[in-house]
Amino acid sequence: MTSTSLPTPALLPSLIGMPKDSLETQFTDIGLKGFRLNQLWHWMYHRGVREFSEMKNLPKNIVEHLSQNYSLHRPNIKLSQVSKDGTQKWLISYDDNQEAEVVHIPEVNRGTLCISSQIGCTLTCKFCHTGTQKLVRNLTSSEIVGQVMMARDIFNEWPTPMGQRHVSNVVFMGMGEPLYNYDQVSQAIQILTDQNGICLSKRKITLSTSGVVPMIERCGKELGVHLAISLHAVRDNLRDELVPLNKKYPIAELLNACRNYPILSNSKRITFEYVMLKGVNDSDADAKELVRLIKGIPSKINLIPFNPWPGSIYECSSPERIHQFAEIIYKAGYVSPVRAPRGRDILAACGQLKSESQRISKLKQKTLDSQG
Repeated sequence: MTSTSLPTPALLPSLIGMPKDSLETQFTDIGLKGFRLNQLWHWMYHRGVREFSEMKNLPKNIVEHLSQNYSLHRPNIKLSQVSKDGTQKWLISYDDNQEAEVVHIPEVNRGTLCISSQIGCTLTCKFCHTGTQKLVRNLTSSEIVGQVMMARDIFNEWPTPMGQRHVSNVVFMGMGEPLYNYDQVSQAIQILTDQNGICLSKRKITLSTSGVVPMIERCGKELGVHLAISLHAVRDNLRDELVPLNKKYPIAELLNACRNYPILSNSKRITFEYVMLKGVNDSDADAKELVRLIKGIPSKINLIPFNPWPGSIYECSSPERIHQFAEIIYKAGYVSPVRAPRGRDILAACGQLKSESQRISKLKQKTLDSQG
């Protein structure tokens, strides 16, 4: 484990995460449009430069203006941890010193970056460590894209490689509910998938939601990324307990939205995430009801052995019980991989992320702003 305690300097506003059309509107008066704007975009997102002075083919007046008024900074890494299985977790902080966590999971043919969309969470799912931390605030597009760029910096993946990458897949499965921060998440995904920059395929991006039903169709139509549903129960009374959002959008309503997901097909299936909780949701009857519920939806079921965290009231189902559960699903014709726990020893596994950030009261924030 390594820790860094670098001071956070007073930073100029970052251009990272700003949509291309907004950049053009803001900088037309200094000639930053069309061809010149594409050059800036290329330097930022294809080459990943950290300073405007590195943009050698931009006119001097543009470079000087940008250098004096803006930055290209990424989040500050406060703590870096490496699991015995190679998983890495970074505790990062932003300009207001609020913190989030980012995880990188290395595999043989890919590397998956698990990023956060909020600091804390508003959903209070009972089995999730993040759910014990109240929502502090949404992350901006700049702060979301910055997580990916930070990882690319660490792995020295600039310019954007066309072959195998350390950061080949991105999953919105970190802290927060992405569909409750839709505008900023959408803006970030558009930048991440731009072919002239970071160049991630939409097929390599998965957005996980606990079931914000009204936003699911919009997500499919506008973003076209893979969808993962945090299901975790097959009966409303139990899901009300495990995933309190179910009280607002019950299982039948959620699954109907899944059936109508705009890009749904056999090649673009919905992933149903199901955490295995001993004696809670892991019976043969639960497995059979799960198969019945998702009938007709092109999907796979991701079985997640529960990852313990301090203070949790749940235990993980036994390997034998998980195997039997998976067999029932597999025999019904569904892919049902059991997710191998990664990064448990550094609390980097699914459902274990949490920071110490707390919401600041409006009065305290007003005082801090006046002092700044």
